[in-house]
Amino acid sequence: MKTSLKESFNKPFLTLDEQISLLKSRGMLFRDESKAKYYIENLNYYRLTGYWLIFEKDHAIHTFKENTYFENILNLYIFDRELRLLLLDAIERIEVSIRSRLAYHLAESFGSHALLNPQIFSSALKYSRTLVKLKSEIDRNKAELFIKHHFDKYKEELPPVWVCVEVMTLGQISNWLSNIKERKYRQTIAKSYDLDEKILCSFLHHLTIIRNACAHHSRVWNKRFTIDFTLPKNPKALNTKFNLLKKRYLYNTLVMCEYLMNIICEDTKWSEKLNDLMKKHSIDTKKMGYL
Repeated sequence: MKTSLKESFNKPFLTLDEQISLLKSRGMLFRDESKAKYYIENLNYYRLTGYWLIFEKDHAIHTFKENTYFENILNLYIFDRELRLLLLDAIERIEVSIRSRLAYHLAESFGSHALLNPQIFSSALKYSRTLVKLKSEIDRNKAELFIKHHFDKYKEELPPVWVCVEVMTLGQISNWLSNIKERKYRQTIAKSYDLDEKILCSFLHHLTIIRNACAHHSRVWNKRFTIDFTLPKNPKALNTKFNLLKKRYLYNTLVMCEYLMNIICEDTKWSEKLNDLMKKHSIDTKKMGYL
């Protein structure tokens, strides 16, 4: 079997001044070089490369289109950062709402310690793995008063479900919900949002990927995500908003976040904030998958 010969990495270290000189040699313009140096020093040259790709006219030699200013790239970077914060705001509210409804309906149907009953859940392997992760989260938060109170007073190996959900990650919530054996229980939770349970479970799985990208400060505005979600056919008014051709771009995610925020948060201004943010930074929304 042939093995390809790999070359040694031979790109030299460049000082901040040399990095700016390199960008200038490739056609980038600067309104304020000292300010550009400040941002490159604090944001990392390599991190910014993901934002100036759309401004390149020839990616092979990294030359820029005419009238490409460093400030254009910085504007896009700031927009992406503010967009991540807005997404995290929506994800937090969606996560807390799902937590609450999951705890309520599991306790209502199966008792306070439903999470200790493997018979409720479909996959024994998934249940075992999710339970181990939950116990790890409980142990990591054992100094919290609401956790400490349980273990000081009660003998059960886990607190009641309404306590447990408070330390679950979004990924864990998604796994617990999707692993409930009988569809009717998943459906009861999903109908709170006028969605089918398969749609809600799919979106929560997708939202876990989005949340992780935001939490790790990754670029999201024009990213093509590896995992999309099943688009709902109903409600019809929601269905018509989706872009079926660019399912892995952020636009469809934003549509679902807006829909859920309107249900969860009375008098929400989330969509207005999103629109204002894009106007403020003059964003080409088609690169985000907008129709």
